[in-house]
Amino acid sequence: MKSKKLAALGLTALMGVSALTGCAGGKTSDKNTKTESKEATLTVWSPSEDQSEEQGNWLKKELDAFQQAHPEWKLTFNTGVCPEGDAKNLVASDPGAAADVFMYANDQIPDLLKANALAELGGSTVEAIKKNNDATTVSTVTYNNSIYGVPFTGNTWFMYYDKRVFSADDAKNLDTMLKKGKVGFPLSNSWYFASTYVANGCTLFGKDGTDGKAGIDFGGDKATAVTNYLIDLAKNPNFKDANGLSASTLGDGTINALFSGSWDYKSVVDALGQENVGIAVPPKFNLNGKEVQMKAFAGSKAIGVNPNSKNSEIAVALAAFLGSSKAQQDHYDLRKVIPSDTTLKVSDDLSKVQMSTIENCAIVQPLQSGMGQYWTPAESMGKEIIAGTVTHDNAAEKTESMNKAMNTAAVQ
Repeated sequence: MKSKKLAALGLTALMGVSALTGCAGGKTSDKNTKTESKEATLTVWSPSEDQSEEQGNWLKKELDAFQQAHPEWKLTFNTGVCPEGDAKNLVASDPGAAADVFMYANDQIPDLLKANALAELGGSTVEAIKKNNDATTVSTVTYNNSIYGVPFTGNTWFMYYDKRVFSADDAKNLDTMLKKGKVGFPLSNSWYFASTYVANGCTLFGKDGTDGKAGIDFGGDKATAVTNYLIDLAKNPNFKDANGLSASTLGDGTINALFSGSWDYKSVVDALGQENVGIAVPPKFNLNGKEVQMKAFAGSKAIGVNPNSKNSEIAVALAAFLGSSKAQQDHYDLRKVIPSDTTLKVSDDLSKVQMSTIENCAIVQPLQSGMGQYWTPAESMGKEIIAGTVTHDNAAEKTESMNKAMNTAAVQ
């Protein structure tokens, strides 16, 4: 997961505070009742990039628009800086003093809930979320059957490739690609590792990742078949374990395809030149006579409401507004933040592929506490396959050992 941390977390949200005053208001509340006139002050936290004048100051633009849309409310906004990846530290550390509305990375939902720092949403807000987002994205903000945020962009990985080496049709199948060029896949990186096993029916906490009692099912013949495929993959001279490889290796020919995400786009363009950059959803691969689809982990960034807000009705309305189709379009126009809203029409390949990956070639990264037991065994298995210590002779045994470790709580 790509999220940059700031050193002084305790001070971050206090920096760059500004006040925006004016009239604002919505036509109806989330309860579909007439909203009464009211004066209120709300604190809103977002990443600094959303408040940068050089990048169009998206947050001020949306707060101004919210005020204009809601003349029945006389509002004052205090804004502060909080990167999405730091919400569980900055918001959860003192929810009573934190922002009314803030942005967060969806994998922080359990931590925010433990701290009583994230409110459940309902009514028309949830209706809009379900209407404007694909099922996978909705699942990223769903925990114990309740929705806790308005998603506005996705987080996943896909594939970049050199158009001079692979055609768009080549990029649909990993085995086809390996016949024509060098492919870099982070096999020893746990965030990517699961994609091949899930392709053949392995699951993490049930089919949709919400059944904590189901555990992780990376065992049996279906998993062993994938292990055997990966053993051969690692031996292929055109395969490279890309864990730790930078996008620049696309430029020097070390690899001709790289699995990564939107954060690497600029580096890929710098390495290959814009005209040579191909972008595709995770490919399929051939397993025992059938073609199966790799599935990436998917998450999202969302807008949350603090349950301790003294103006919860307005806070919910504002969160819904900041995650609305219009606000997401502005986010994309100003900062190229790829929208999660499937009703928006994006023109660039990067956005199209990220949205398509999440909708068609991904599973939600589970929010179950037992997910913590997945990462180390997956990484270890990937490293062992690369090192050659996992062989066809011991593939079944090694696979079962991995599965057991993924379902065994660490000793505290």
